[in-house]
Amino acid sequence: MKRILFLLSAIALMSACNTSDEKAVIGKSDIRLESDRMTPEALWAMGRIGSYAVSPDGRQVAYQVTYYSVEEDRSNTVLYRQALSDTVAEMLGLGSDPVWLSDDRLAFASKGEVWTMSADGKGRKQLTQTDGSVEGFLFSPDQKRVILVKQVPFHEIIQQNPADLPKATGRVVNDLMYRHWDHYVESIPHPFVLDLETGEERDILEGQPYECPMEPFGGIEQLAWSPDSKHIAYTCRKKTGLAYSISTDSDIFLYDVETGEEQNLCKTLDYEAPEVNPTHTLSDQAVNQKGNGMSTPQEIAEDGGFYVEQMVGYDQNPKFSPDGRYLAWTSMERDGYEADRLRLCICSLGQGTKQFVTESFDSNVDDFVWGQDSETLYFLGVWHATENLYRTDLEGNVKQLSNYQADFGSLQLVGARGKGQGASSEEQGAGSKEQGASLLMERHDYMHPADLYLAEVLGDSIVELTQVTHENDHILSQIAAGTSEARWIKTTTGEDMHYWIIKPPHFDPSKKYPTLLFCEGGPQSPVSQFWSYRWNFMIMAAQGYVIIAPNRHGLPGFGLQWQEQISGDWTGQCMKDYLAAIDDACQNLPYVDKDRLGAVGASFGGFSVYYLAGHHEGRFKCFIAHDGAFNLEAMYTETEENWFSNWEYDDAPWNRDMTARARKTYDNSPHRFVDKWDTPILCIHGEKDYRINYTQGMSAFNAARMRGIEAQLLIFPDENHWVLHPQNGVLWQRTYFQWLDRWLKK
Repeated sequence: MKRILFLLSAIALMSACNTSDEKAVIGKSDIRLESDRMTPEALWAMGRIGSYAVSPDGRQVAYQVTYYSVEEDRSNTVLYRQALSDTVAEMLGLGSDPVWLSDDRLAFASKGEVWTMSADGKGRKQLTQTDGSVEGFLFSPDQKRVILVKQVPFHEIIQQNPADLPKATGRVVNDLMYRHWDHYVESIPHPFVLDLETGEERDILEGQPYECPMEPFGGIEQLAWSPDSKHIAYTCRKKTGLAYSISTDSDIFLYDVETGEEQNLCKTLDYEAPEVNPTHTLSDQAVNQKGNGMSTPQEIAEDGGFYVEQMVGYDQNPKFSPDGRYLAWTSMERDGYEADRLRLCICSLGQGTKQFVTESFDSNVDDFVWGQDSETLYFLGVWHATENLYRTDLEGNVKQLSNYQADFGSLQLVGARGKGQGASSEEQGAGSKEQGASLLMERHDYMHPADLYLAEVLGDSIVELTQVTHENDHILSQIAAGTSEARWIKTTTGEDMHYWIIKPPHFDPSKKYPTLLFCEGGPQSPVSQFWSYRWNFMIMAAQGYVIIAPNRHGLPGFGLQWQEQISGDWTGQCMKDYLAAIDDACQNLPYVDKDRLGAVGASFGGFSVYYLAGHHEGRFKCFIAHDGAFNLEAMYTETEENWFSNWEYDDAPWNRDMTARARKTYDNSPHRFVDKWDTPILCIHGEKDYRINYTQGMSAFNAARMRGIEAQLLIFPDENHWVLHPQNGVLWQRTYFQWLDRWLKK
């Protein structure tokens, strides 16, 4: 692969973009490592590729990279432009979220406003004047309007304090969802349509107490313009308070820009239903769900169609087909189940009919894009612990297109580059199926952070995959990488289970290595070839550790039955799977030192560590739990998204006639087994973590010390469920490895 040559240095960027009252721009790091071992400092010196966009002619890409300064404890984001056929990336200056307005002009975000500039970074002009309140934007195809996402005051849950008490910090709360993820909810995002010719602005949700995009992670991808610029499809969960906190039922709305009228595409039935497709009916489990108000498959069949009332789970991220005839979005089947299988739903806007086109893929659709023929869709999904590229058509014929030991994280269609290589339907012939496409995709794996790759698809396979960006080659070239390989074993159920083995650089099979059991979070997040800037397997291996990372029951990519086994059984089969994996490694991998084992994990992985601490029967010599649940009875009322505990625990802890599944969950909460703890443990938590409150980590640490067990507590007053500040990130890594080295490298 050719290495990118950057035209502008960080110093040049500083002189081009800085003013006297601004901080110096953080650019590409020139770090020089003292050895070939990955360090926390090297990890934080890496540039992190984010949003990207392909030019209309398919020849260029604009993308953003975020750089961090550990010394200054801050970051900034810069823009680059690169020809897909070239090796040179040109730095354009500060900014984020690039969008091509034409082949020679870009729009982007900076300081909470929308700006435009020429493709070479010159002629910057501020388009919006909002006092820095823009959080996202989306231009209409005719570029006469732009959607602006901005916060609006919201005091339905938390009362606004009296005007004569301006310094009062108290909050009067009247309902649930008064805080979310890491903030108190006193404002919510709304999408505004700005007419660029008249300057008039309209709040699509004016007067409505609902958020769009949905917090805490939703972005501009939850809205879409129709190709004719006359309609907007948007995602919204029109609930507040208690109703919001117990439901995942979001819908797709179609909004008429001229009239302001809208239609709920997930609930409205104003068309003649099509003949029923038996593959699109609900599962028995969904039909039998308590109190969901769904129709049964038999009722659906008798009525002759697909009832939209079924669409009561997460529906989000709409995308119009290029010809405007269809709208696609990802859809979950059941209300209150946030980890339900993500399917791809297609709505025919002319007829109002809907169908699911990925039913034969027994896993999630994580991102998707329409092909140019408006009859083909490309999507990313995880299967057997890797995230690869797939294709489907409107009949639901799914085909796997790539099979790399890597993860693709996002994708975009590249403009027409010749017949059979992303050619339009007219170029391919009327009525023909799309036979090829060019896709720009983000790719990463355990030993490589994100870069952009060009995938040329022809027929049923990728014919060429070309690396486009080389953002961190100057750092990776100094580091000796470890390796990863897959292993399959039998679980105690007799089923096959996959786990990853990550080996240190300069691996010597004749040696014995301290070994870590990695416990995944979620509890239903895949252990695929992810790249993390905290739970990073490359840096763990670089410190001389072998990592065992099981895809235990409860994880996607091995079928819905495997994934759903964990609900109501947090301390059952998945814990047996963890022990089966580490036992197999000790018995069959001669380089694993069974006398120097540690178990580590975050979120549900932290819960797993707390549970294993009372049930490991002497296997492990130390534990590390980050943001883990320790007391499930307390967490039931502490967490903000109550649908999660309702689904996973099955019942409230105060119900004396609770289900047997709920009783098992609460009876096996980790805090009930502290009397069996006998192993050193490091507890880490953020005080702004409202998903799993920091009191859970403090309680675990306090319990360990009161039992006389060696323990440490790393507490972050300014971090949420993640660790986002550079110096906190380095402190996290150093504390993590100091603890492991203390107990596993004796």
